Amino acid sequence: QVTLQESGPGLVKPSQTLSLICNVSGGSITTQFYYWSWIRQPPGKGLEWMGAAGYSGSFYYSPALRSRTSISRDTSQNQFSLQLTSVTPEDTAVYYCARSNRLYGPLDSWGQGIQVTVSS
Repeated sequence: QVTLQESGPGLVKPSQTLSLICNVSGGSITTQFYYWSWIRQPPGKGLEWMGAAGYSGSFYYSPALRSRTSISRDTSQNQFSLQLTSVTPEDTAVYYCARSNRLYGPLDSWGQGIQVTVSS
């Protein structure tokens, strides 16, 4: 059974870069045909898909966040990462990593989520 775990700072200052890591255990991030996504949920709002790393090393982004988002992966550590630049308080949210077996498909495994607050 695959397990995902987010890690990173819980507080980021405005204009800085938010950086998170998702550690995956119980399954390889290179296994066909899985996609590894970042999703966030601001307080009082719905879930927002931010982007994904594909099993083959391709990366996919939400058009709404594309200019500020970068996703990468480290296959030796079996982890993938999120960077969100120029953050504002509107980026305050619980950030999740999750897995699906096709791009834009249902997410079948989730991390527990990490609260990130953007504040000076």
